[in-house]
Order: sequence, then structure tokens, then C-alpha cells
Amino acid sequence: MPEVTRLLDAAAAGDRRAAADLLPLVYDELRRLAAARLASESPDQTLQPTALVHEAYLRLIGPAEGLRWDGRGHFFAAAAEAMRRILVDAARRKRARKHGGDRRRVELRDVPDEREVADERLLALDAALTRLAAEDPVAARVIEIRHFAGLSIEDAAAALGLSRATTYRHWTYARAWLRDAISEAGPG
Repeated sequence: MPEVTRLLDAAAAGDRRAAADLLPLVYDELRRLAAARLASESPDQTLQPTALVHEAYLRLIGPAEGLRWDGRGHFFAAAAEAMRRILVDAARRKRARKHGGDRRRVELRDVPDEREVADERLLALDAALTRLAAEDPVAARVIEIRHFAGLSIEDAAAALGLSRATTYRHWTYARAWLRDAISEAGPG
């Protein structure tokens, strides 16, 4: 993994060649994470894992000034945040008025539309995560890293520079906090 760290540093410094060399080394893992994340999305999700990886990667190596990663774990944590933002933006676009977001499909059965439920859950999670970040930013980052990047407790601890036990406490607390926040927000 020292090669990944070296390429991350060079790509963050603006070396386009390093950014190109980095992609093959992290692509499979990013694609696996994206596929796992999209598996829990609604079936009509038009974003494919490959497109999600490419969009997230472009955001990660894009023209952001002062972008530095402290190793592999930090890079994948940043990738998790980028994927979260892309999925939330896509859900918001679908709900936008100009995309028919104010219209509701009328079914003959009283079965909620699976796609709407998945979008609502993602937006509720995003809103709750934003509120949690205001109260406990570390707990919010643990959820983001574990949920959106699929990292283990150990990898999340390494990415955040925390012990495994502390990371697990944040994980447990944040899950309970989010469950309460989302259930207070309403049904679904």
C-alpha cells in the first residue's frame, strides 16, 4: 500500500499522471463499495456502480486546492463522502418539481412505491446525518464511512485516527441517534 499512498500524495499535489496511475490500484475496491451501496437503493436507480465510481473519483482528484489524504483509509473515507453526496444529489434531482417531483403515481393497490420509499429513506438519512454532524461530527463521520464506504470498524478507526473501541462506541451511539431522529421525522 505504500504505492497507493505515494500516488495519493502526488495526485493531491496536482500530478495528473499519478491520478491516472492511482485509478487502477483503487478501482476494484471503489467499484465494490459503489455496488454494495447501490444494492440498497431503489430498483429504478439509473446510476450504475461504474458511473458512481467515476463521478466520485473525478470529485476526489478534481481541481480542489489543498486536497491531501493521510493514506488509504482517509482516501476511502473521502470517497464515501463523495458517493453519499452524489446519491443525495441524484435523489434531490428526482424529487425536483421540473422532474415531476410534485406528482404522485396513483396505483390501483395501496402499496407504496418502492422507488419513492428508497429515495425518502436516503433523504431522511442525509438530513439526520447533517443534524448529527452538528452535534457529534466524529459519530457522523463513522456512520458515513461505515454506511457509504462499507469500511469495517477497524478500517474506519484507522481512517479517523481513533481506537477500535472508541470508533465502535461512536458507531453504536450514532446508529441509535439516527434511528430515533429518523423515526421522529415520520413514517418510512
